[in-house]
Amino acid sequence: MGWMANETGLDKCAANYVPLSPLSHLRRAASVFAERTAVIHQDHRVTYAQYYERCTRLASALSAMGIKAGDVVATLLPNTPAQAEAHFGVPACGAVLNTINMRLDVATVAYIFDHGEAKALLVDTEFMPLAEAAITAMEGPAPRIIEVTDTAFPATGRYPTYEDLLAKADPAFDWVMPQDEWESLALNYTSGTTGRPKGVVYHHRGAYLMTMGTVISWRMVLHPVFMQIVPLFHCNGWNHTWMMPLIGGTLVCCRDITAANIYNAIADEGVTHFGGAPIVLNMLVNATEAERRPFDHTVEVFTAGAPPAPATLTKIEQLGFNITQVYGLTETYGHVTECIWKAEDWDALDTAGRAAVKARQGVAMPMMDHITVADTEVAQTPMDGSTQGEIVIRGNSVMKGYFKNPEATAEAFKGGYFHSGDLAVQHPDGYIQIADRAKDIIISGGENISSVEVEGVLMGHPDVNLAAVVAKPDDKWGEVPCAFVELKPAATADAATLIAFARETLAGFKTPKHVVFQELPKTSTGKIQKHELRKISADL
Repeated sequence: MGWMANETGLDKCAANYVPLSPLSHLRRAASVFAERTAVIHQDHRVTYAQYYERCTRLASALSAMGIKAGDVVATLLPNTPAQAEAHFGVPACGAVLNTINMRLDVATVAYIFDHGEAKALLVDTEFMPLAEAAITAMEGPAPRIIEVTDTAFPATGRYPTYEDLLAKADPAFDWVMPQDEWESLALNYTSGTTGRPKGVVYHHRGAYLMTMGTVISWRMVLHPVFMQIVPLFHCNGWNHTWMMPLIGGTLVCCRDITAANIYNAIADEGVTHFGGAPIVLNMLVNATEAERRPFDHTVEVFTAGAPPAPATLTKIEQLGFNITQVYGLTETYGHVTECIWKAEDWDALDTAGRAAVKARQGVAMPMMDHITVADTEVAQTPMDGSTQGEIVIRGNSVMKGYFKNPEATAEAFKGGYFHSGDLAVQHPDGYIQIADRAKDIIISGGENISSVEVEGVLMGHPDVNLAAVVAKPDDKWGEVPCAFVELKPAATADAATLIAFARETLAGFKTPKHVVFQELPKTSTGKIQKHELRKISADL
């Protein structure tokens, strides 16, 4: 199909075919935008020429350590320049980048080290205790540690430091560019909502197209000032760090996400764009007068996760922020749908009506092929705004698959689509709106929490007979885990006891914030009626 009758000599060659890779953006920017500011973090300010050199030195240092093409290099870093540089420097030596959530517990981090077979680890001094404990708990060979220091956290003196390695590295190191755009670029682990976290593998092509599609959807022009609030361990920060060199943008790192830091960056650095979970919007809305700073431009914001409350959307837009709801998963490199504003239909709506439509997950972004709501046979559900189905996704920015898990990969790709596991309805105009989360996933501050995992921990307490966990709406976090517990006869455990017990096993954000003691409502077959518990938790 589409081939001419005679294509003699019309072959791919070095002149007309180059594998797509987001690495190409920084190589170009080092020349085109050489003297423009690329990265800002406290007193750290570098131009694109300097940014490129630092990433090159990182690639050189890793190569000198024996890191080879296809090896995994992990990071335990907040949103600092080293984490941004790792997004280019690690793949520039041919390796695969594995950014790890520093909020995870020791056992999970150890599992990721083992499963991903990390050969090296860039770790911020603040998280060195987590790294060392996880390495001790590993079953396989430990990664070599490179220590990254920041202003408030001096070096331990036990490991080579990042800056020392860069200083000794070759600034003329020749980047290892992919020979095939299907080559692996990054390895990201899910939040482990159904047991052990799964390793999601990204390819160069998908990340490249994410950067291109996002620029269009976010209506970006040259030289935006972007603040990295979304953790770079989460879908590689929605691929935004790879995107900035494409348009000569300035990346403002945000290590500590506070209202004051965000307002200061907007006022002092002229931040024009950022992405964040609804918790960030709530933080800005509820900031004190002392934390706020005036600014004279509109700040464009992508938000994802549990849809922000209409009251939050109304208040934040009055403060000078324009919010666009997006949707995606780790398996889709981050956001792949957007709620494009339909001015001709929605401008005339009242405040509540505008907030309601803004909270929809919307339609496919430009880099995707098809995203819809389907039934169990992967057939389109009625677009009536009420019939529920599963969000299914097809396009270039879908993962290669789950690392070392072909069965889970095949299951996820049944019927030629990626199955999100998220339940939604689709409106007559094609806009998708999440109705519920499959498997009762709780989204707290942008992080996924499995109710099944939390229930399993609570059931391990000797006083607990039965436990069910649901999402409770929360002004700060969007949702938090709320546990409903039936105690055994004569048991004496109270809420504080069970929360402390859960905290011994679970990461802090997964620990229940509320515990209610009552008989759990059940169906005739004994199934717990979680929809009834959600009603109760909403009124607590």
